[in-house]
Amino acid sequence: MLKAINITQQYGKRVLFDKINLTLDQGKRYGLIGANGAGKSTFLKILSGEIEPTSGEVVLRGGLKMGVLSQNQYAFEDFTLKDAVLYGNKRLYDAQKEKEKLYMEGNFDDEAVNNRLAELEIICAEEDPTYESDVHIEKLLEALGFPASRHEDLMSSLTGGDKFKILLAQVLFPKPDVLLLDEPTNNLDIETIAWLENRLKQHEGTMIVISHDRHFLNNVVTHILDLDFSTIREFTGTYDEWYIAANLIAKQQEADRSKKLKEKEQLENFIRRFSANASKAKQATSRQKQLEKLDIGEIKVSSRRDPSIMFKPCREIGQEVLTADNLSKSYGDHKVFEGVNFKVNKGEKIALIGSNGVGKTTLLEILTQNLTPDTGSVEWGQTIFTSYFPQNTTDIVKGEMNLYTWVQNHDAKWHIDEIRKCLGRMLFSGEEQEKSVDSLSGGEKHRLMMSKMMMDSANFLIFDEPNNHLDLEAIVSLGEALYNYEGNVICVTHDRELIDAFANRIIKIEEDGSITDFHGNYEEFVAQEG
Repeated sequence: MLKAINITQQYGKRVLFDKINLTLDQGKRYGLIGANGAGKSTFLKILSGEIEPTSGEVVLRGGLKMGVLSQNQYAFEDFTLKDAVLYGNKRLYDAQKEKEKLYMEGNFDDEAVNNRLAELEIICAEEDPTYESDVHIEKLLEALGFPASRHEDLMSSLTGGDKFKILLAQVLFPKPDVLLLDEPTNNLDIETIAWLENRLKQHEGTMIVISHDRHFLNNVVTHILDLDFSTIREFTGTYDEWYIAANLIAKQQEADRSKKLKEKEQLENFIRRFSANASKAKQATSRQKQLEKLDIGEIKVSSRRDPSIMFKPCREIGQEVLTADNLSKSYGDHKVFEGVNFKVNKGEKIALIGSNGVGKTTLLEILTQNLTPDTGSVEWGQTIFTSYFPQNTTDIVKGEMNLYTWVQNHDAKWHIDEIRKCLGRMLFSGEEQEKSVDSLSGGEKHRLMMSKMMMDSANFLIFDEPNNHLDLEAIVSLGEALYNYEGNVICVTHDRELIDAFANRIIKIEEDGSITDFHGNYEEFVAQEG
């Protein structure tokens, strides 16, 4: 259905990928994976025609429609929710809007108007043969959490997360033959991600998706496109199946190279010992020819790098940890939550979940005493030292200073060598540590905040969506770090693999502002709650 032929992308001397050839087939759902900066989004933009490659071409089979998930959440501010979704089929949208305008003007004595109305009716019939586009849009919006009473609301009235849901509905509505999705689970809650998984598994065309959500990839994709070593390798199977296969291939290559290096050493030793010996000269010459033919090859350096995240508490936690008593918060007439009570015990690692907008961030801001509740109190134990990763980390991590200076500004007593070690653990090399904070990408800012949190040596960690902007390797490392951590954790995340990695208690804020408090892991919680 879609072909990439000899695609090369180069920026100056930096080659993102070189002579990529792929044929993407109908009925296959591809997960495009690779380290941050490897060029995943760039490759998707080349496939969509948004940018031109340095060389090569993309061929879409004639007559097929392509759908691309928009990343511009503010492109449709003056549209109603229904119209923004309808715009996903622009030909149908334009025809319907022109029809409405002509009917409103009502000049039916003009033959040109009547002819144009007939033409528009044909377009509408071609694009919407069953005349059920309104019904399909309404079902999509309701499935994404927008009741019928809100379908005529303007996009400008929505939060950023809800705008993104509309963009998702927009690209799904026309059921394109080729579907290109870049991070479709960003800003989605767990329930909406589950709905999206089921929807995408029903897609009958070709799909390519970039995602850092391992659970999502395992549930949705049938093939993996691994962007590494400046090329793309295709694997059949889920992300976990790719992971096993890729590690096996790497080990086999390493073993093969080790075997050849040993053979090379033996040949060189023989040549060195007997090249001057007349009786062995012929054999030495033969060995020399073998040596020249021996292709050891290089072990290519992967663009993937695994951070080494490690949180060490400064002291053991006492018996009194955290008590939230009768917490309530409203903004104007909107009640976020009311009468929230819970107590955190030593050793508990809590995943705080719930739909977007129910108040998870608000609750964390109250717990960290950055926000005052309308009623109730928060009491921390005397032995508790907290470290907080806020949701707006990319906005607050800023400045023209270099990375180690930014970290040291939080505590002048921290030794520069220890700061540099923490930055190194988070994949900032010595040279990269000299960069200005303002020059960092979103993912790099998140890694910088993690470096600062490692220096904090807190015994209670609080995270609000830490996995945003992180690649799969970093998310796995974070999950392992939280599992091994000897303190307490509260973490807001929609990444189910991350929750599975560390959580031994689940607190869910419900739509009505109450909470469901479950002592156990996420799998047990789902089994009980459904």
